Amino acid sequence: MATRQLLLRRAAAAAAAPRGRRGYGSTAEYLHRSIVPTMHYQRSLPRLPIPKLEDTIRRYLNAQKPLLNDDQFRKTEELAHRFEKGIGRQLHEQLVAQDNQNKHTSYITGPWFEMYLKAREPVVLNFNAFMSFHPDPKSEYNDQLIRATNMTVSAIRFMKTFRAGYLEPEVFHLNPKKSDTELFKKLIRFVPSSLSWFGAYMVNAYPLDMSQYFRLFNSTRLPKLNGDELYTDEKAKHLLVLRNGNFYVFDVIDRDGNMLKPSEIQAHLKYILSDNSPVPAFPLGYLSSENRDTWALLRKNLLDNGNEEALQKVDSAIFCLSLDDFPVKNLVHLSHTMLHGDGANRWYDKSFNLIITKDGTAGINFEHSWGDGVAVLRFLNEVFKDSIGEPAVSPLSQPASVDSSRAVQKLDFTLNDALKAGITKAKQNFDTTVETLTVDMIQFQKGGKDLLKQKKVSPDAVAQLAFQMAFLRQYNQTVATYESCSTAAFKHGRTEAIRPASIHTKKCSEAFVKEPSKHSTEELQKMIVECSKYHGCLTKEAAMGQGFDRHLFGLRYLALSKAEDLPATKRASSNRGGDLCQSKAKLLKRAGTPA
Repeated sequence: MATRQLLLRRAAAAAAAPRGRRGYGSTAEYLHRSIVPTMHYQRSLPRLPIPKLEDTIRRYLNAQKPLLNDDQFRKTEELAHRFEKGIGRQLHEQLVAQDNQNKHTSYITGPWFEMYLKAREPVVLNFNAFMSFHPDPKSEYNDQLIRATNMTVSAIRFMKTFRAGYLEPEVFHLNPKKSDTELFKKLIRFVPSSLSWFGAYMVNAYPLDMSQYFRLFNSTRLPKLNGDELYTDEKAKHLLVLRNGNFYVFDVIDRDGNMLKPSEIQAHLKYILSDNSPVPAFPLGYLSSENRDTWALLRKNLLDNGNEEALQKVDSAIFCLSLDDFPVKNLVHLSHTMLHGDGANRWYDKSFNLIITKDGTAGINFEHSWGDGVAVLRFLNEVFKDSIGEPAVSPLSQPASVDSSRAVQKLDFTLNDALKAGITKAKQNFDTTVETLTVDMIQFQKGGKDLLKQKKVSPDAVAQLAFQMAFLRQYNQTVATYESCSTAAFKHGRTEAIRPASIHTKKCSEAFVKEPSKHSTEELQKMIVECSKYHGCLTKEAAMGQGFDRHLFGLRYLALSKAEDLPATKRASSNRGGDLCQSKAKLLKRAGTPA
């Protein structure tokens, strides 16, 4: 059993790791044709465990030790143990019972979706994340039109491969010589889906959850009052392209379900890039950066004002391709461009925006409620490898001789005074918010992950330790920090939190920052090793669903859903201790709300 747990941990920790694949472009329509159907393992994936309450309380208290003085910690410890023996025990038992009645999913799925979709803050900076692509190694392919065409074609290939069930399942192979072979794949495909995970487990292979992948395409987060909705229309065949704040759509899939020829896609994109239409006086893109309730009311106004068909085109598009009319100056500029851009040339509610700048720099900005980085990273890696390995067009390619003026539709929106005022206000809010963001960087050239691995310490642990040291140096204190860890080794797993601040990082940071001369090099190195080992334990626990954040979040969600039974949780108190139930609610809120 212990061995199985260790192997599961390794599989979970590898959930977000980049992976390679073979068999690019088996046809023009698909990236490859997997022997094993894409969702073959999904039905038999193990379920996300609910930690023991006593383990959650212990882990929570361990995370508080570096943050509190002795008196504060004693009060927190007393409060935590009262919670464990009292209302916390009741809530935990209810959560376990509820989980046993919903074995088709995980205990965190419903609350986690609701947490994202009920949040009223703008998605920009608060939720949407970005990933950037490396440049194409062949410099002549980093032309905006060429790269946009190649990446669009590769993205459509990915979509078609996934929907046909040909996309290779996401599997972590501990012994690839046994499990990542043609023979094993030919055998495992005949094992029933209800047992397939166990068949993979027998040869140390660990399939990962792929339930989020279908939301990659034709999906949009729709603003609604008090809680948004996720919308997906897999029948739509068109691409949404934004340029200079203008909206364009054209079909990339024909009526028979086949992808348009790359030369035709290239021709349509060339037509859009040659359009000299100025930025609209009231760019609609800003609305998707607004407070969600404000945006919901403005969207209703848009619908009532005759824009239903145009909005349907936006919402149902396969994805959004944003073509920016400027080159990227440096990595700081790249971060700003991909994380938020100018607000006019993005539709932040789409499942993702594929962004390509004038010099061919590319990245993805993705809406976070529908899924996590695992699916997006797989998509990014596959698109990059396919677009550079089997590019659909080259610098010598000629766009097809087609009438793009008929194929490409420019969307027009009818705006009344209230909508114009709403867009103006949204732009002001966007600009004010973006101005609060500072991004800066230095590139450290004297070492990296290879050096750290040689010293047998985790690069991730050292990076987290560096954050602790930097904050201590600047603010003279240790604070709680958050690192996300995928739980994709389990059915409908999302993420668990790693809390890198520990008594080990605090001790090590203070030694380096406050009194380095009092310690020998060997002593300092030993402290780093201790930090690395402890961080490794936290990571393994989190990957196995054995953190404390998600458990406490689930308990808090349950408590709030039964608020009528816990009237004290509604009361506000300026007293540091507060009443007992009040303080327990604060404990849940403090530890359970994701960073």
